[in-house]
Amino acid sequence: MALKLLWQRIEAVLHPLMILMSLLLICTSPWIFIGRQLSPRASVWDVFHVYGGLFTALLALMFAYKVCAAGQWRQFFPWLTFELTPLLADVRGLVHGQLPHSGGKGLISVIEGVGVILLLLVVVSGAGWYIADPSNALAWRSYHIVFAQGFIGFIVVHCLLALLHLRDFFN
Repeated sequence: MALKLLWQRIEAVLHPLMILMSLLLICTSPWIFIGRQLSPRASVWDVFHVYGGLFTALLALMFAYKVCAAGQWRQFFPWLTFELTPLLADVRGLVHGQLPHSGGKGLISVIEGVGVILLLLVVVSGAGWYIADPSNALAWRSYHIVFAQGFIGFIVVHCLLALLHLRDFFN
């Protein structure tokens, strides 16, 4: 029972904490100078990025669990069960100038699912970079940068969709 209560408290702050940590890591990333490994003379930004990233990776795993628990994965990944009708309906609606509504298994939910996948790819590539042999670290670093850039693109789209979601409250 205590674990359930703890999980409920974590769930309540998980999304805002993911947003905060992701934005901190993204906004401070231009000051990161890590190549193959964290040097003993690493800057505070380098150390923050590594250990803040590890903390964020833990949050991301909990977030992915939250999104996928109790069958909710079907909402964000309907294409895994070939439930494409709502997605196609939203795409057809866009062609005719109709904005998709949030919820269900449509376009907005699929985009959010892609965001979860990108987040997990950032986590895996960052962890790979952290634990990789120095001879392979730069490859993992390049993967991490590509996935992080994709995740940044998702964040922009996610913010635009959040504004679109506000429209639902006024209709």
